[in-house]
Parts: sequence; structure tokens; C-alpha cells
Amino acid sequence: MKEDTSQGPRASSGIWEGFEQFARLAVQEFLQELLEQEVEEFLGRRRSERRSGEAPQGGYRNGYGRPRRVATSFGTLTVQRPRTRGLDERFESRILPLYQRRTEEVGALLPELYLHGLAEGDFELALRGLLGEGAPLSASSIARLKEKWQGEYEEWQERSLSDVEVVYAWVDGIYVKAGLEKDKAAALVIMGALRDGSKAVLAIESGQRESSERWSAILRSLKKRGMGEPRLVMGDGHLGIWGGLANVYPGAQEQRCWKHRMGNVLDRVSKKEQEVAKALLRAIMYAPSRQAAEDGKAKFRQWSAKKGMGDAAQVLEEDWERMVTYYAFPKEHWKHLRTTNPVESPFSVVRLRTTPAKRYKRVDHATAVIWKTLLIAEKSFRKLDAPELVTEVADGAVYADGVRVRKVSEEAAGKVTA
Repeated sequence: MKEDTSQGPRASSGIWEGFEQFARLAVQEFLQELLEQEVEEFLGRRRSERRSGEAPQGGYRNGYGRPRRVATSFGTLTVQRPRTRGLDERFESRILPLYQRRTEEVGALLPELYLHGLAEGDFELALRGLLGEGAPLSASSIARLKEKWQGEYEEWQERSLSDVEVVYAWVDGIYVKAGLEKDKAAALVIMGALRDGSKAVLAIESGQRESSERWSAILRSLKKRGMGEPRLVMGDGHLGIWGGLANVYPGAQEQRCWKHRMGNVLDRVSKKEQEVAKALLRAIMYAPSRQAAEDGKAKFRQWSAKKGMGDAAQVLEEDWERMVTYYAFPKEHWKHLRTTNPVESPFSVVRLRTTPAKRYKRVDHATAVIWKTLLIAEKSFRKLDAPELVTEVADGAVYADGVRVRKVSEEAAGKVTA
């Protein structure tokens, strides 16, 4: 039988153009029908059916409430909630609870939009395009959502960490533009690599980047809630974290960020010699062994002296032992341990939200939004390379130039086979 093509492709195109509206109306009708079935189940009889003696309770239908707009991820639906009367027990819909105006998926969408660069005033316009003109959302609803985030953030700060084993930790701070604060403050962040190689945000609090006291307080809170001592901590040399570690986790080894140190060194190099200096520094950073890194440092010192830039070599020499700690850990992890990139990368989207304008009156007002943004980013965090080696490090395996040696710590004897 020959297919009927009398309507032609133009008719098919018209149907496709209205497909979303058709689907949305179909879902809307289905939702309304579910509400009808729900009230029938509650009353024990169908619409217009007389009540029998076996009905679980009395009561009658009492029309409908006002049309309710509900924002969903596939558009805004309009339904009417059936009302009842003559009942001791109030009818409460499980499908559409009172005052519910959006699905959980739409609630999750709002911080996603924030993450991808929408300012607060842009939310309504963006959501109208996604959810339809009738979407029951506004700038005030966004403000209320941020208040909810604040409460969730405060609960998150008090959560137990007794079941979290942190092996590596990265720390950093992001300066937040806050127009009414005199002192330059930051959001202080600690991210950890857990025993299974996954990464998680551990702490986000406001404070001074250079304050050992503030970092100590954050670390004490983590310890009080059950977090054990990390094996290695990576951070910027200008942070007060090193003093905090000495106070709270004195056994943790320390690694200075090569990215920050290279920037410090290059500040002492003339513009003309920048490319040569970068190549020499990268050779040190990516050296295959501790001795090769030492040789590269000597080469840089000779080159900088010859060029009359001895200050650059002096900066490189400062705190050298903290620059090469990663050689005592698996080679497969070096790319994760040389810098604070694992924490700075998700920070890039936070900076998009906090630096273009003086958006917050106080830094602590921004912290909950930054927390929510980072938790969204956390969903896409990748595990460390060779995650099985993180477990070995946690159990005390010892490495030299990235290769495991036949030795484990006494505490872990028996856990790891040498």
C-alpha cells in the first residue's frame, strides 16, 4: 500500500514546530487526571457518585482551587487542585503539595544557571525562555532560594567527617568583591582527594588568606568532626595554611604550588628573557627525579646570574624543600600534586560570578552561593589518575622519585604487602 504523502513535508514541519506545546499540554492533562484520581481515592468514590455506607469517610467535592502554575524542566504547567468540604481531615495532595511552585529539577537548575554565568537579575529572563512565560519565578524567588542555600550551607558546615579519609588536600582562597568591607577578605577553600581517588569539597569559609589563626580554626573544625590527618597538602606560599597545619595536623607533608612559584620567579625576570626563563622553570617542574630537579635549579641559577637577574634564582631557592615534596609520592599523581589547579579550576567559574561587579555587601553573604556553585562543580570532578595508588598512600606506602619502595609505615604494616 502506497504511503499517503498528500499533506507533504510542510504539514509534517508544522506538526514538529508545535511538538513541545503538544507534549506539554498532554503532560498537563495527565497531571490533572492524577489529581482527580487522588481525590477520588481520598473520598472513596468517583465524581458525581453517591456516597455509600462503605466509603471510608464522608465529605464532598467543592470545586477547584485557583489555577496553579508549576514550573518543570519541560515547561510550565497549569493545573487546578480539587477542593473538598465536610471532612474532619484536610485533603492534602501527595502529587502537588500545597505552595509547591517548582519541581526539584528546576530548583537545581537555578544554581546551574548561576554557575554558567547568569547574574541574579538575568534569572527571570532565562527561565522564561526555558519554562515559558507563565513560569512562577521572579528575582524575589531567587533571593528566597539563596536564603535556603544559607541554611543548607550552615548544616553542611556541621556535618560529620568521621567516614571521610582524606589522603591529599588542596587549599586556596578567592578574593570576593564586597563593596562595604574595608579589609580584603577571601573565601577559603579546602578540597580533598579521598581514599578511593575521588575529590570532594571539605570546607568553604570566609577569612584572611594570610591568617594562620583563621586556617587553624577551619582545620580544627574539620578535625573535631572526625577528619584525620592528610598525607600531603598543596597550597600557595602566601597562605597562612602552613602555620595552621603546624598547629592542627603537624604530621602532614607540605607542597608549595609550582604555578604560583613560577609567577613569583618570573616577576624578577626581564620581559625579554621571559620565554627562556619559562622553559628552564618547566624543565625543573617536570624533572623525572629529585636529583634532576636539583640539576635544573643549578642550571637556572647559572643562567640568571649570567643575565644579571640573580634575584630570580634567589626566589626559586626560597622554601625549596616544600617545592619538591611530591617526589615522595606516586609518579602517577605528580600532575595532581605539583599545583593547586584541582581547587583553582572550579574556582574559575566562581570568579565569573564574584569579580565582574560588587555584587555582595558582605563576603559572608557570598559564601553560601560560592558553596553551592562549588558543590555543583564537584559533581563533575574526575578521580585522580591511578586511584588505586591513593589507597596505598593512605595505608602508608613509601615512594622515592615516584616509585614505590619495599617499605611501609609501622602503623600500616600488614595492610599493604611490601
